[in-house]
Amino acid sequence: MTGIGRGGGRMMRRGLFGVAVAGAMALTVMGAAAGADAATKARKDKAPPGPSPIAWSTASGPSGGPAQAIGGYASGCLAGGVPLAGEGTGYQVIRLSRHRNYGHPVLVDYLRDFGRKVAGAGLGTALIADMAQPRGGPMRFGHASHQSGLDADVWLRLDLPPMGRNARESLDEIKYVDYDREQVTPQWSAKQSEMVRIAASDLRVNRIFVNPAIKAALCERNWPDRAWLNKVRPWHGHDGHMHVRLDCPPGSPQCEPQRELPPGDGCGEELESWLRKAVPAREIPPEKARPPSPRLPAACTAVLRAGTRMASADVLRIGDND
Repeated sequence: MTGIGRGGGRMMRRGLFGVAVAGAMALTVMGAAAGADAATKARKDKAPPGPSPIAWSTASGPSGGPAQAIGGYASGCLAGGVPLAGEGTGYQVIRLSRHRNYGHPVLVDYLRDFGRKVAGAGLGTALIADMAQPRGGPMRFGHASHQSGLDADVWLRLDLPPMGRNARESLDEIKYVDYDREQVTPQWSAKQSEMVRIAASDLRVNRIFVNPAIKAALCERNWPDRAWLNKVRPWHGHDGHMHVRLDCPPGSPQCEPQRELPPGDGCGEELESWLRKAVPAREIPPEKARPPSPRLPAACTAVLRAGTRMASADVLRIGDND
């Protein structure tokens, strides 16, 4: 018969007590370490943002070096950007005084190609609105995105002939959405539909944002090929323009891509839910806007501080004869 005497029992209890104390101390240390990690993460999450939108908006020109889209579309910057000429085949840039006609060279090439296709289709003259600032980054007003040089707004109206630059400073958008009826207005035509199709069919395009009613109007048309409709995404506002967004270009390892689009043409139940909650965009005057202060990649501080590369005369020329 085996057993444990009173002395052995005391020894075992002491041993168990020691194990418990050691375990408690280990848990305390682990808890302290976890707390330290949480505090470090909190400090990191609350790290002060980079340079203010005012600093980005006052950059006089693009930085030197190779072109790179850095960070996300709504939290990034642009290195080595180039301006889109104010006028070209099939397009004209509006509100040049904003100094937002810059982008990654891939975006500039895309818009020049887009203008030629619009002209070739006999649609009229496309109006290119805001792209990015010379070095990207957050803007003082008007946009949360357009920061990495891969976004461009294109107005949907096609009724204006080529105009002088001063005349293009004070144009008005045409709103093509009747919010009471949840559908496009009678001014919407096959020309606008074809322009969106041309824009979305380019392989460089990641997605295009339009008002849900405009997406619905596009879905209702009998297109021979509907694959491009997948890139046209419903979004609030965007009732007078389309927001074109390109994929991350080669040579931009710090560019943050968007998530993959779901399969299909996007004309089903999801669109119906967007139509039910579509509301007009609330336009805030620049003097009342609250500039965003996103946390930008560290590389963006160097981009803002870098020397300015002067654009070549052929890029800034008034005409575009190619």
